[in-house]
Amino acid sequence: MNVIVHKFKEVLYAVLPITFIVLLLNFTLAPLDNISMFIRFIIGSIFIIVGLSIFLFGVDIGITPIGQLMGKTIAKSNKVWIVLIAGLLLGFFISIAEPDLHILAGQVDFVTSGVISKSLIVVVVSIGIGALIALGLVRIVFNIPLYKILTVLYFIILVLAIYTSPEFLAISFDASGATTGALTVPFILALALGISSMKKDSKASEKDSFGLVAIASTGAIIAVLLMNIISKTEEITGGIEAQAEGTLSVIGPFLHEFPKITKEIIIALLPILIIFLVFQKISFKMSRKAVRKIVVGLVFTFIGLVLFLVGVNAGFMDVGREIGYSIASLDRKAYLIIVAFVLGLVTILAEPAVHVLTHQIEDVTSGYVRRNVVMFSLCIGVGLAVALSILRILIPELQLWHYLLPGYIIAIALTYIVPKLFVGIAFDSGGVASGPMTATFILAFVQGAAEAIEGANVLVDAFGMIAMVALTPLITLQIVGLIFKMKSKKVGLEKDVQ
Repeated sequence: MNVIVHKFKEVLYAVLPITFIVLLLNFTLAPLDNISMFIRFIIGSIFIIVGLSIFLFGVDIGITPIGQLMGKTIAKSNKVWIVLIAGLLLGFFISIAEPDLHILAGQVDFVTSGVISKSLIVVVVSIGIGALIALGLVRIVFNIPLYKILTVLYFIILVLAIYTSPEFLAISFDASGATTGALTVPFILALALGISSMKKDSKASEKDSFGLVAIASTGAIIAVLLMNIISKTEEITGGIEAQAEGTLSVIGPFLHEFPKITKEIIIALLPILIIFLVFQKISFKMSRKAVRKIVVGLVFTFIGLVLFLVGVNAGFMDVGREIGYSIASLDRKAYLIIVAFVLGLVTILAEPAVHVLTHQIEDVTSGYVRRNVVMFSLCIGVGLAVALSILRILIPELQLWHYLLPGYIIAIALTYIVPKLFVGIAFDSGGVASGPMTATFILAFVQGAAEAIEGANVLVDAFGMIAMVALTPLITLQIVGLIFKMKSKKVGLEKDVQ
């Protein structure tokens, strides 16, 4: 019980800043005309706080132990073909279970008028994730340096991007962010930790426990880029539907979202439960009490995710879009950039996967890399990412690749001089920063702003924001690593941070 109370307090401190800022904007720059929308926002905040607390508790006793057990089982085999097949299957099923991927795939299906179906996107991205997780597991087992793998993968992405349409470039990077969400990240982190913990070298184990999320993320990008090149789809047509816009009902949107999200989460968690029970039968052989504890953890994960996503979808999205539109309509556009920066800065605090990752970083490094430092760096990075996305809306000449190309060149270049532990942490953080809060509240805010700015294209300018949120932590956290390296060098501890 104490653990849940602790989680509740932690989440309360994380979500309250967003709630406070929205309330402040409501009474100053962007008053909400629709009172029911305001009440829905307050109810949504309560859902998010309660749901996130229960979810994080469920991850601790359900998802994480499953991932670690599977990682250890795979590592024990020490056979490449087993590692490859296990990585491919686990990666595919975990990715296909990710709710964020279903949300993004649904949007792509809608804006392409069904030309690129939701099921096609989900399957293609999941194949890419499975293939790259297999590669990532082989890397850990056979000690291949992460920075070398990432250099090759991003070079492939650069080449493929040259032959890809701008719309699909944005969708591919957004898919990368969406597929490393609240469910997949804890599992992938635990899987990597399980495999790397079997190594005798503790320092190598620390470094290798990070980086798998980063490699998996590139699988989504490569898969979507290849899909575009093979299908030769040049343009995306359609528009973003303003869901529930103008409704006066307070409870209606919550009742609408509950059954839909409950069904999505059941589909999401069922493959994980089945895989766990199969492994329990043939390999784990755990006691009945231990199995019951993990199943209870999955139930908590289910309840928490449903409450969290219902709160986000029914309470947060309309407010985000409305505030974005109102502030963008003001004469002084500087307000829009400042508010975007602050919203990006505080929204990352409420991302569930970020909490999982930052705790693991502190645990694995035995407190050497403090959770607060990683969280602060992520906040600054994501704040800048959202502000730069708004700048792209205000200046039509600015295109997404103007940010992504130099950004990834800098990120890859830093991998050669930054302590290798930080390389894995930074690239994993890039994947987890773009979770459900970003994909809903911030995306809605950016869409609202694009609607209000003359000459801006809602589809082109809204897609790509998640890609920016995923990029900036790669640079900011590696800079943190560089600072750690320089400080350690001064006191003669350079070897400890390599």
